Amino acid sequence: MLRSDDRILTTHTGSLPRPEPLTDLYIKRAHGEPVDAARIEELAHDAVRQSVAKQSKAGIDVGNNGEQPRDSFFLYLRERMSGFGSGHWDRPTRADVEKYPEFKKRWATTTVAPGKSVSAANANPTAIGEVLYKDPEAIRAETRDLKKALDQNPGAFREAFMSSPSPGIVASAIRNDYYDSLEDYLAALSRALKVEYEAIVEAGLILQIDAPDLALERHMTYKDEPVGKFVEFVEMVISAINDALENVPRDRVRLHVCWGNSESPHDCDVPLSDILPTILQAKVGGFVLPFANPRHAHEFKNFAKHRLGDDQILVAGVIDTLTNFVEHPEVVADRLERVAAVIGDPTRVLAGTDCGFDTSAGRGRVSSDVVWAKLRAMREGAELASERLFR
Repeated sequence: MLRSDDRILTTHTGSLPRPEPLTDLYIKRAHGEPVDAARIEELAHDAVRQSVAKQSKAGIDVGNNGEQPRDSFFLYLRERMSGFGSGHWDRPTRADVEKYPEFKKRWATTTVAPGKSVSAANANPTAIGEVLYKDPEAIRAETRDLKKALDQNPGAFREAFMSSPSPGIVASAIRNDYYDSLEDYLAALSRALKVEYEAIVEAGLILQIDAPDLALERHMTYKDEPVGKFVEFVEMVISAINDALENVPRDRVRLHVCWGNSESPHDCDVPLSDILPTILQAKVGGFVLPFANPRHAHEFKNFAKHRLGDDQILVAGVIDTLTNFVEHPEVVADRLERVAAVIGDPTRVLAGTDCGFDTSAGRGRVSSDVVWAKLRAMREGAELASERLFR
């Protein structure tokens, strides 16, 4: 995994805007409407090529396929794994949404309105049988498609990554109706995801594990429990992740943790200080954390007490993925300089985004043209910070 050797490198968290025709087909498919699978594949291939080119033009050093071949950062696994089916259950509501009745009304009509996006709520997926990764060819084909796009855009990135969800977010959002316990369910998911994790690294890509569950589930599944109970869940998930990574070199993996990619109050979020000691037990070479949004912008300071390992890097979120404000490069630079001061070594800090821009098709809140402007601003801010940190 690259370090910022002579300047702050730029990356992002994964999902980028999808073309409208592709988004429309993903939404129709998620709602059970007939779609042309070949057309989806064709549009996805083209979208990957466009995404790589646009990332490169925006100044991204460590990029990916924009998650264009997937309709969601984790729901795509329904096509790749056995054991999942439809059920009848409701995902726990967010504590910060329930806290504000007027906001909840707006939330219901804008953020989670049915029919406008791909969402776990559309199908209420459950685990109804043994969870297995059906065929490694699915992930291998996705890695080949990205590498083909990179060949068509030589020099686009200094390094490329591909994401895959944590066992914990799958276990939280796809209810267990089959295994005897959460531990058994997480173990099965770990074994299945191990196939995907290893395939990504074998393809020569950096693996990013998307684990919003390690913070998000505190104000959802565990909102009525003591914080210690939630930390026990975090410990179980980290153990499951480490099991899945047993054959993956530590320096080929980065772990993304966040409190949910939603424009909501977030005043029920668990403090990073409560979970960071456990998260740092993950056998990974880097962490991707959000430090641009108003609720967690200060929490990089936790790394003064809970230090990274000598071989680890931090991707600091310096761009908010939920607002159409384009950050000023000086703001980006200031954020990076503050993080670098706490880490104590600017070579171990990369500039990134708080989360993805379109984690499920149709859910993005930032318009496509503004997304690319924000990424350009991130690169400009990283250049300003580099002038001060590496001179």
